[in-house]
Amino acid sequence: MVLAAATAAAVAQDAASVVGGERLGRPAVQVAPLAGAPALPAALTGRSWLVADATTGDVLAAQNAHVPLPPASTLKMLFADTVLPKLDRSREHKVAPVELADLGVGSSLVGIKENLPYRVEDLWRGVFLSSGNDAVHVLAHMNGGLAQTVAQMQDRALALQARDTHVVSPEGYDQEGQVSSAYDLTLFARAGLRNKDFRAYCSTRTARFPGGVDKTTGQRTTFDIANTDRLLGTYPGLIGVKNGYTTGAGATFTGAAERGGRTLLVTVMHPESQSKVYDEAASLLDWGFAAAGKVEPVGHLVEEPAASASAEAGAGAGVTGVVPHAIRQADHALGPAGWTALALCGTLALWATGRARARRLHLRQRPAAVEAVPAPLAFTRPGATALGGSTALGGRRRRRAARTVRATVVSARRRLRTR
Repeated sequence: MVLAAATAAAVAQDAASVVGGERLGRPAVQVAPLAGAPALPAALTGRSWLVADATTGDVLAAQNAHVPLPPASTLKMLFADTVLPKLDRSREHKVAPVELADLGVGSSLVGIKENLPYRVEDLWRGVFLSSGNDAVHVLAHMNGGLAQTVAQMQDRALALQARDTHVVSPEGYDQEGQVSSAYDLTLFARAGLRNKDFRAYCSTRTARFPGGVDKTTGQRTTFDIANTDRLLGTYPGLIGVKNGYTTGAGATFTGAAERGGRTLLVTVMHPESQSKVYDEAASLLDWGFAAAGKVEPVGHLVEEPAASASAEAGAGAGVTGVVPHAIRQADHALGPAGWTALALCGTLALWATGRARARRLHLRQRPAAVEAVPAPLAFTRPGATALGGSTALGGRRRRRAARTVRATVVSARRRLRTR
C-alpha cells in the first residue's frame, strides 16, 4: 500500500516536471484527434518533431519532443534571440583576425574578410541566410567574447524554460555535449519571432553582402547571398526560421508559416536524409493547418516567466507588491465600495512610500529635487476599461466609484508635489 502510494507520487512528480505537459515526455507519437481530424502524414522519419500553434502555444502533435539531440545551426536561433537585441544594427565594426580564429573544420561561412568593416545588420544577414559561423563569431566577439556569449545563451535558454538545451558553442557546430530538443528549438523560434529584426532577417531570401577591396579600383565589392532554407519562397506563407546540418547532427529544421490568420511552428530533427527534413516539415505544416479545431492539444509551449521582468519594472518605477493579482482574484467578490476601499488603500500606500523617500532625502541633506510621482493604480482585470470601469453589468456604479478614486489619486499626487 505504502509502496503503491510512493510510486504514484513519483509518477505524478515526474509528470509535473515535464515542461509543457506530461504527454510531451512520453515516447512515440502524441496526438489527440477529434471527429473529422486528418491523419498525420505517413512515413515520418524524424527522430523528433513537433508542430504547434504559435499564438496559443498549443502543441498539436509531437514525437519525442524532449529528447536531447545535436541541434546543428538551428541553435543560431538562440544565439540571435540572445545577442540581437544588444547590438545596434547600424553599428560598423572592423573585423580583427582573432575573431575569425577557431572556426570548426567544414564550417559554413558567409565570407567575412579580416581587417575590413562590416555593419551589424550585414553580419546578421550572414547568420540567417548563409548560416555563417564566421558571422556568428564576429558578433559573439562584439558581445564580449565566445565564452560570455555561450553563458548568456545558456541563461537565455533557462529563462525560456528550455531545459533540454546545453550550449557549448554559439553557432551550433558539433561539440561534445551540445544538445537541444524539438520542444526547445520551437521555443527559441517563437521567442525570436517576437523581435521584428529577427523576423525580418529570417524571412529574407536574398541580399547583397560586402566583399573584399578591388585591387584595381580600390573600391569595396559586394556579392549575392541566398537563404539556404529551401522552404522559404516555395512553401506558401512560410515566414522562416532556421535550418541546419552537420555530420553529427544530421538535418534539423524549425519553421513558421502563416495561413488564414493562423501561424504554426514546426520543428523536425534527424530524419533519414537531409532532403527529407523539408518534406516532413512541409507535410506537418499542411496537417497542422488542416487539423485546426479537430485535435485536442497534447501539450503547450510555455511562456517566459514574467516575474523577473515585472520585478525590474517595479524597481524602476519605485513600486512593489502584487496588487493587480489581488485585484484579479477579488474581481467577483468586491462591490463598488470594496473597489473604492481597495484603491484608496493602494493610493495611500503609494503616497506613504513617496513621503518616506522624500524624508530620507531630507535627512541625508541632499539638494532639493523633484520627487517622482507614483503612477495611479492600473486595474488589469478582464473586462476593465479604466480604473474601476467595466463593460459588464454594474459598470455604471463602478465608474462612479472610479471617479471618486481618481479624485483621491489626484489629491495625493498634488500633496506629493508640495513636499
